Amino acid sequence: MSISEYLNKKLSKGTVHITLIDPMRQVPEIAVRLAYTAQEVGSDVIFVAGSKGVSQKGLVETTAAVKEKVNIPVVYFPAGADALSLDFDAILYLSMINSQDSHFITGAYANSSLVMKRLNIEVIPVGYVVIEPGMKVGEIGDADLVPRDNYWKALDYALAAQYLGMKYIYLEAGNGAAQPVPANMIRVVKKELNIPLIVGGGIRTAIDARRVRQAGADIVVTGTIIENAGYRERLRSILSALKE
Repeated sequence: MSISEYLNKKLSKGTVHITLIDPMRQVPEIAVRLAYTAQEVGSDVIFVAGSKGVSQKGLVETTAAVKEKVNIPVVYFPAGADALSLDFDAILYLSMINSQDSHFITGAYANSSLVMKRLNIEVIPVGYVVIEPGMKVGEIGDADLVPRDNYWKALDYALAAQYLGMKYIYLEAGNGAAQPVPANMIRVVKKELNIPLIVGGGIRTAIDARRVRQAGADIVVTGTIIENAGYRERLRSILSALKE
């Protein structure tokens, strides 16, 4: 079963949860423990971030260790194409639709597209829209950040990505954002889309998760919460809010 088929099957049963792990923020041994805990409490997929500056060695070691320990899919969430592991079940082709730098819209992937074909890795095209505050991803990607109160601008970008053939739309507030993407923005975008909507950034509590789910998010991504003490119970409460 492909990862796209796996996600579709999961989506038919309700909201999907994804745990994001960043090799730049912990050693492989810690990443494995976090991934295993996420699987235990009910997360559906592990994203491994290819943050700017991540080394080939660090990415390969982290991915191999995580894959050995968990049974759920492990998918690459790249910031570019600087590092790659062959252990991934799939790779997101994240086109930052509101970037002002063509490198982050198509350039990074144009440089690696033939490699992906030769390696026969499943590729999942995703329209990536960065919302204020955007955090580091918005800064690195030179994003024309969507203001939190401009729901229609977010919708314009999302629909443009859908019409360009993306399979998912991802609204991103940024890793470590103080608040998630506004519920009303999610609601406006979801109402007009014909493809699944992913929402990430700033989701730290069960209340955040419930609001995002009720607004229309099909897939919810959390990351920062697993980097602090007590993450198991916080993650469990978020999963309960998403799966209720």
